[in-house]
Amino acid sequence: MPRENLLKRISIDSGICFGKPCIRGTRIWVSLILDFLAEGESVEAIIEEYPDLTREDVQACIAYGSEMSRERIIPIPADSRT
Repeated sequence: MPRENLLKRISIDSGICFGKPCIRGTRIWVSLILDFLAEGESVEAIIEEYPDLTREDVQACIAYGSEMSRERIIPIPADSRT
């Protein structure tokens, strides 16, 4: 699915979840799904936990995170062991 179609699955509404990006039609934060993925959860496990989600919804969260990383740099301290 093209990236622009995936991104249409994400909504930002100041009246829903304090304006945090959510999967359209839900109150599931994009950041929650990205946190699960970062912790090593599989797409299948996420969908099992949130049966209203689809694989495309999870892909939309990844696409949104990718777009956001182009806009903002988060400073990460250098490892003192290097």
